[in-house]
Amino acid sequence: MQEKDVIALNIEPESPISDETQAYFDLCEEKLGLIPNVLKAHAFSETKLRVFTKMYNELMLADSQLSKLQREMIAVVVSSVNRCFYCLAAHGAAVRHLSGEPQLGEVLIMNYRGASLDPQNMAMLDFAHKLTREPENIVDADRQRLRNAGWSDRAIFDISNITAFFNMTNRVASATDMQPNPEYHGQAR
Repeated sequence: MQEKDVIALNIEPESPISDETQAYFDLCEEKLGLIPNVLKAHAFSETKLRVFTKMYNELMLADSQLSKLQREMIAVVVSSVNRCFYCLAAHGAAVRHLSGEPQLGEVLIMNYRGASLDPQNMAMLDFAHKLTREPENIVDADRQRLRNAGWSDRAIFDISNITAFFNMTNRVASATDMQPNPEYHGQAR
């Protein structure tokens, strides 16, 4: 299979990559063994790259009732609904790695309801799925189901933000034909 460009759009960089961005890319290479193509895609604009990474880091890495695995599970379920190839490859690999269960990453991609999850995680993913598929139908009963499953209102805010973020990134990835790094496909299998 021939490797495609990072994205289908040909956007000229606004300026050469700064030392700060290069240091960030070097850190990614050191920690992950690669520079995620989503970062390369945003690198034409230092401002857009910083905004994207700041939001991603705040949602996916900052303090929250949600674990890193739970956040990645949301990313996969949202991306499954949206059929986002990039995010399914990248975040499916993260779920496989963080859970130590390669099958979990696969079942979340195919149909999260088939996963053996506790009621709290199932309620979280049901909410993310509904918010992605039919946001206009979210009502207080949906939030109450999360509370009843043990989620705090702060966690509900985080679940909502992570869901919304991946809906946005899925659309950008699909619109630009963003390609996942080939390394993701074989990770944690």
